[in-house]
Formats: sequence, C-alpha cells, structure tokens
Amino acid sequence: MSPGGTPVRDAVEDAHRREWASVLAATVRVTRDLDLAEECVQDAYAAALTEWARGGVPRRPGAWLTTAARHNALDALRRARTLRSKLHLLIEPESGTGTGTESETGTEPGNGWNPGAQPEPRIGTETGTERDPGTGPEPRIGSGAGPEARRAAVSDDRLRLVFLCCHPALAPAARIALTLRLVCGVPTADVARAFLVPEPTMAARITRAKKKIVAARIPFRMPAPDELPNRLDPVLATIHLLFTTGHTAPTGPALTRDDIAERALDLARTLYALLPDEREVRGLLALLLASHARRATRTTPAGRPSLLEAQDRTTWDRDAVAEAHRLVVGALRGGSPGRYGLQAAIASLHASAPTYAETDWAQILVLYDALLVIWPSPVVALNRAVAVAVVDGPATGLAEVEALEQDGRLAAYHYLPAVKADLLRRLGRSQDAAVAYERAIALADNDAERAFLADRLAETGRRD
Repeated sequence: MSPGGTPVRDAVEDAHRREWASVLAATVRVTRDLDLAEECVQDAYAAALTEWARGGVPRRPGAWLTTAARHNALDALRRARTLRSKLHLLIEPESGTGTGTESETGTEPGNGWNPGAQPEPRIGTETGTERDPGTGPEPRIGSGAGPEARRAAVSDDRLRLVFLCCHPALAPAARIALTLRLVCGVPTADVARAFLVPEPTMAARITRAKKKIVAARIPFRMPAPDELPNRLDPVLATIHLLFTTGHTAPTGPALTRDDIAERALDLARTLYALLPDEREVRGLLALLLASHARRATRTTPAGRPSLLEAQDRTTWDRDAVAEAHRLVVGALRGGSPGRYGLQAAIASLHASAPTYAETDWAQILVLYDALLVIWPSPVVALNRAVAVAVVDGPATGLAEVEALEQDGRLAAYHYLPAVKADLLRRLGRSQDAAVAYERAIALADNDAERAFLADRLAETGRRD
C-alpha cells in the first residue's frame, strides 16, 4: 500500500498505470471520439473508487474498467441520438411558416439539423467495418471470444492508439504530448510540467492535435503490412524522443526526468510485447534499457552531470544491461542492422564494459561508421567524433568537430562547443577551451548542464 493510500485507491492507481491505454483504446473503438472516450474512461475510474470499496476489487480490474467505460460510452451515444431525434419537438415554429414540422424546402428543419443523421464518426474512415454501438446489444467483455482472442483484441486496440498518437501528420512535439496524455494516461497538468509550459498552453496543444486527427480523418486502425515500415518509424522516433526528454531534460533545473524516461521504457516494452518480431522495436527497447541502467550514476550529489568515465559502474542495473544485451543480439541478427539496433549495440558496449578504459572503443567506432551510413545525422557524426578522439587522439577528434562546425547544421546545438571545449582542454589549449565553454553555456537551456559547463570554464581560469 502506498504511503497514505488505501487498498482500493492503490488498486485503482495500479489499474491506471497498467490498464489506462487498453481501456481508452477499447472505448475509442466504440465512440470514435477521443474526447468522449476520455470522459467515459475517467468516469469509469471514478466509479471504480466507489464500487470497488463496496464490492471489493475485481479479479480483472482492466476488464471491469473496460466494461464500465464502454457502458458509459454507449449511454452517451444513446443520449446524443435521443436528443437529436427529440430536439425538433422543442423548437416552437414561427408564425406564418407552415406546420412547423418541415422547413420551406419540405425536406428538413430550417436550422440545417437532420434528425435522421447518424453520429458522424470523428476518427477514421472505417465505419463500414464497425457495428453501430447504439443499435445492437451491448458488447460484453469476453462474450463469444476465448482468452487469446480477447487478449489479441485488447493488444490490437492499444497498438491502434499508439499508431494514432504517433501519426506522421502530427508534429513530433504534438505526438509526444498526445502519447503522454492518451497512451500513458498522464494528466495534462503533468504533461505541461514536463514541457515547462503553462497547463492551458499544453491543453490547447493537445486539443489542436486531436482536431488535426479529426480533420485529417486519420483512421483508428493498424497500418496495413505494406504501410508498417513507414508508420512504425514515427512510433519508434516518438518513444525514443520521449525517452531522450527524460534521460537528459532539454530545459529545467534537473538533468534527468526519470518519470518520463520510465514511461517511455514502459511504452517500448509494450510495443515489443505487441510486435516481438520487429527487429527495430527490439533495438529500441535494448537502447532504452542499456541507457536507463546507468540512471543512478548520471548525476553527482550536487546534481551536476557525471561523465561516463567517473561513474560508479557497480551501481548500474546489471539485470537491465543483461536484458539489453540479449535484445541487441536479436536486433542485429537476420539482415542489415537498423538505426536503433546499432545505437543499442553502442549503448550495450558502454554498459557492459568493466571500466571506461576497458571499453571497446574500436568496435564502437565501427558501429558509428555503420550508423552514419544509414542515418547521416550531424548528431551521430558528433558522437562519432568523440569515439575518434578516444581511438585516434583528441587532435583527430577535434578536426572532426571543427568540420562539423563549418557544416553549420549544429550551430545551435550546445553539445558541439561542449565537446570541442573538452578536446581543446585535453590538448592544453585552455583559452580556446574557455571560448568554447562560453559558447556552450550560452546555448544550453538545462540548469544542471549550465552549472557543469561553468565549473569547467572556471577550471580554465575564466568565469562565466
């Protein structure tokens, strides 16, 4: 039981963490309306607090919540349809406009309302394949389907929701916000805090993303097999970006946001459970596990970033490192490795090395070379330059960094002058290093990183 909690409240909170996405996804399939589905699911969780206190926690909380949310959705849809069918009776005809039952055109009331119209589906274009939730018997969890079929249906719904939130029509930031809100069940206020924006701003951003889904008529369905490669990439990129946001917060006072990183890790685990044969899904989960395994040592007691060479490796999560290694083997097997498989292999080599000096830097450089071929990103090139500096010396690494500096694509990326400053410091060029540290401090938005860079600047004899 959590401190200050009760068994029922703890059970509801646990069901929220574990079941939110599944319950919401199943309800969206009924309503085809994200806002309505959210309201119905929230009401189901609120009802659980009362009903479970009275009758006990059900054996399958997720099934109970799904049934309750679906009933709420069906009731809401029936009320809406009844209102549409009765609304014309409440309209008093104006004198001289005829019988009041028909407009002058004789086809429908003059306000444009059509009493015979069905609820307009707000998500998707597949209404022909779905039952009308207001016309048939209410669906019951488990009716007419075996356990495997039920599990498959729940998994499919949850995966549909993930693909909906990560649709390429949405901007990357909107995908993350929507994924946090809908798939992870994070309250809008907490999403706003994660992005360091006011709650109304985040609420408006999420609302715009939902409207974009409706306006673009993005279907609530799994991509077809031939669509999957292109549609899976934005999902993987969204989860990776979400993890990166927690692993190293781009803004704010702290270096890390473990709560966000762990939600991304949970999402990667979910995706792997749903798509175990996708090698890049395996690679992404391995990458996140190997990176998150070092979380306890990534900051000093003062909250400053702790460099890899200074971290106490005995406190790393060895179970996570071993799991990542097993996944990496599977991600690299069976064809040309993908972006996440290669990144995971690099992270796994770092995590499994007994010491910084004993790290297989030559192999890491080979992996960066391969990664740069399939993902020619300047950020990858900068990370490769760090490996070059270890293998071939800081002068060679510095030449790679200065070439990237001339390229210009990383002009606003504070890690470029930070890496350059570190290499200049190792070469004994303190004054040049100081200039680079000052540039990095000016570009950095995270307070912990700024403090770390200021400490390094002070070591050169200059101060920010």
